Amino acid sequence: MFFKFGQEIGVDLGTATVLIYVKGQGIRLREPSVIAMVRDTGEVKAVGEEAYRMLGRTPGNIVAVRPMRDGVIADYDLTEKMLQAFVRKVLKGPSRLFKPQVMVCVPSGVTEVERRAVLQATREVGARKAFLIEEPLAAAIGAGVNIAEPTGSMIVDIGGGTTDIAIISLGGIVVSESLRIAGNELDEAIIRYIRQKENLLIGDRTAEEVKIKIGAATIRSSADELEMEVRGRDLINGLPKSVRVRTSDIVEALQEPIQKIADGVRRVLEQAPPELVSDVIDRGIIMTGGGSLLRNFDELLRQTTGIPVMVADNATDSVALGTGQALDMLHVLRDALISDNFLRR
Repeated sequence: MFFKFGQEIGVDLGTATVLIYVKGQGIRLREPSVIAMVRDTGEVKAVGEEAYRMLGRTPGNIVAVRPMRDGVIADYDLTEKMLQAFVRKVLKGPSRLFKPQVMVCVPSGVTEVERRAVLQATREVGARKAFLIEEPLAAAIGAGVNIAEPTGSMIVDIGGGTTDIAIISLGGIVVSESLRIAGNELDEAIIRYIRQKENLLIGDRTAEEVKIKIGAATIRSSADELEMEVRGRDLINGLPKSVRVRTSDIVEALQEPIQKIADGVRRVLEQAPPELVSDVIDRGIIMTGGGSLLRNFDELLRQTTGIPVMVADNATDSVALGTGQALDMLHVLRDALISDNFLRR
């Protein structure tokens, strides 16, 4: 497939998943943020879905890792290699001659060093022009919010590594908070809880499966109580073991990280100008990101704030869609975006 000069793509470079949006084609890639490589030589063996299947199952000379942590680059070289492989999958054809214009989203709390790392990695994979957009802004655009209006909109974007909470008005973020607590932290809380209660050690993939199948932020009725069998290693005798886990167990396990997210939402509301809080009360809070799909999370935030809460229709794709669509809104977002001119400072 051949692309016209100036192809435009948006990249949701997430801690758990990378999504790539191509203008005019929608989301073209959705793969785990995992890369597998030979330990001694650094040779890349697999990226994305193929590498994810290797997590916890590799022989001694191959290591499968997540090069992104808490929404930012933890290993620059591996992130660059992973991103290069993903961009190659999407931009088939003479991509060296027809370099794309790339918009990448970052958490709202990233440092100047972290911004430089993302911009540099984006330029290294062959971008003609690179821009950064903050995740809550991208999530709002992808969820269909008209961010140019002089009206307050509140976004709670719960990804894999970070939760970004922001109130947006007139094409920019008025007040925000970025928490390094999100989907991965919820998985870790489940692992800790099952280890302490059942003396059973489970892996990240099992914890994520438990969260998706029977997890909840709160229990509203008896119909919410589900259960499933969980397998792992008995910490007492080292042998395989199975236990039954219920939704009420997972609610208890997730109580602390979920409460921290709810407290973050309250803090952002407390810091916002009264007029914008009034707008948010009228329009409600919009939740995006994979973490927002945890059952009854919207209900828990509604109880905490007293404000209507809704989960975006395309919650898992909102950031990627908004990142791509932002390339058509450069005139609206010119004060909110960071371009690769930032690297020349």
